[in-house]
Amino acid sequence: MLFNFGQNIGVDLGTATVLVYIKDKGIVLQEPSVVAIDKRTNEIVAIGKEARRMLGRTPENIVTIRPLREGVIADFDTTERMLRHFIQKACGRRRFFKHKIMVCIPSGVTSVEERAVKEAALQAGAREAYLIEEPLAAAIGAGIDITKPEGNMVVDIGGGTTDIAVLSMGGTVYSTSLRIGGDRFDEAVVRYMRREHNLLIGESTAEALKIAVGSAYMPTDEEVTVAEVRGRDLVTGLPKIIEVDSQMIYSALQDSVQSIIAAVKEVFEKTPPELVADILDKSIIMTGGGSLLRGLDVRLTQEMNVPFFVAEDTISCVAIGTGKALTMVDTFGADSKARRVF
Repeated sequence: MLFNFGQNIGVDLGTATVLVYIKDKGIVLQEPSVVAIDKRTNEIVAIGKEARRMLGRTPENIVTIRPLREGVIADFDTTERMLRHFIQKACGRRRFFKHKIMVCIPSGVTSVEERAVKEAALQAGAREAYLIEEPLAAAIGAGIDITKPEGNMVVDIGGGTTDIAVLSMGGTVYSTSLRIGGDRFDEAVVRYMRREHNLLIGESTAEALKIAVGSAYMPTDEEVTVAEVRGRDLVTGLPKIIEVDSQMIYSALQDSVQSIIAAVKEVFEKTPPELVADILDKSIIMTGGGSLLRGLDVRLTQEMNVPFFVAEDTISCVAIGTGKALTMVDTFGADSKARRVF
């Protein structure tokens, strides 16, 4: 007789994307954190990629929502249903044994928000639920040995938050978390197009524009790229097509980029000098989808006089680290009250 003893699962429960990592299998699921719900029946119509395709295209009775905002649960019931769906999709409908699950959380969440995440994992079918802060998970996923008595610095830029932390001996020495990430970049592009061009665009269009021509530094005339944008003219109410270039989108993103730079400087100011010396001997690792903004690593390197580099497979780093951290629970232990690792 074959027994299913459950899986060791790491979940990157992100504002924009959910990734599921299973031990010995790697990343088995990567789907948008979007749910489509029929308002009349409260039934879920679609989850993940299928729901994302519905954004801005649904009839009046169907609403598409993101149940997580800025790194925390905004709609508990929908988050639990979404998480259950993704776990079942990744592992199959195995009910005899439940799974051991670790979920990452931003470093700045409150105890109430922590409990909400843990409860959502348990309600979704976990036998045991653990939590780990995103910078720690990102460092583990990027291959950094965080157990050594030396300083490492991680900048994790996700969809809803940016987490910056200095790590040493398996713990966080100092960290800060901003409610700024890829979603805030998209919102900045939407506002810029409305303010400067009287053009109304959706978040999906803004994201595509950010990816195509977004930049964290001012492009030279030779580096300028151009993209076509379609939206609704706010003056005439009619469809309108315009061209924007990378210098314009650079201007749109500046406030958010400057906030991240200021937060990195703050972490350096609060870090013990011995650990700063360790960090100067290395590069500062950047993870998360937001770190892929063109030239952000170059901009940070110029501002801080310390080399920054984007981790390999940067989008998956947190999920991989979250899954691997489950094997480290026995080594480092977990808080008995919250089952929070490290």
